[in-house]
Amino acid sequence: MIDIIRALDRHFSDFGWLQTYWLFSFSSYYDPRNIQFGALRVFNDDVVQPGKGFPTHPHEEMEIVTIVLDGEMTHEDSMGNKTVIRAGDVQRMSAGTGLTHSEFNRADKPVHFYQIWIFPDTAGLKPSYDQRHFEPDQWQDRLLAVASGQGMEGAATFHTDATIYRCSLDEGKTVALDDIQGRRIFVYLTSGRLVVHGHVIEKNDQVRIDMDEPLVLKALTPAEFIVIDVPSCKGYGYDAQTLRGARDMA
Repeated sequence: MIDIIRALDRHFSDFGWLQTYWLFSFSSYYDPRNIQFGALRVFNDDVVQPGKGFPTHPHEEMEIVTIVLDGEMTHEDSMGNKTVIRAGDVQRMSAGTGLTHSEFNRADKPVHFYQIWIFPDTAGLKPSYDQRHFEPDQWQDRLLAVASGQGMEGAATFHTDATIYRCSLDEGKTVALDDIQGRRIFVYLTSGRLVVHGHVIEKNDQVRIDMDEPLVLKALTPAEFIVIDVPSCKGYGYDAQTLRGARDMA
């Protein structure tokens, strides 16, 4: 299965201080057909204006990853962290049993960032924080793991069997994911034109992939994109023992 959602079909909200595309049901936007994709629950494409931001608010039982594309955001949380997240930075918060935080743009230009929420594999974790910086040449013509729960070297760590990759490809270049059996792959194109398993996508298109054969991505023009590899969440329901047959009541 390959499902392509075009840029114009994203849900857009303009609050004046915040311009945002919610790729999954979020806040006032609800679509029962668009709640999550595997363990991926939220992907927001946000622009926050100078001097504005999100006041202190709570989170729990979620792995929250922020990737800054341009500008900077000042973060403060109940764990005692006060940091600035700049272009090239990746921040991870494991909300676990509960935390609060705020995010404000204290710079003199808009900040553009992606915020991604992924369900954790284990509930009841102690809240924690991680932040890493990457340079553009690190994700040039390769899939760079920027956040992962799969032990990827150098990536910000989180608590799900999943990985978030960043990549820029020159025209004609390709990258591939070989072992995706039982996985779900999400692709979001920041810029350029890309061929995803034979399908052409344009800037801000997204692709949701559920297939067992290797996945190849090829740039038709210089392209930049995010790839998220998550558990499929298939198999919710009865286990094999239950399905072997009815048992006599005691």
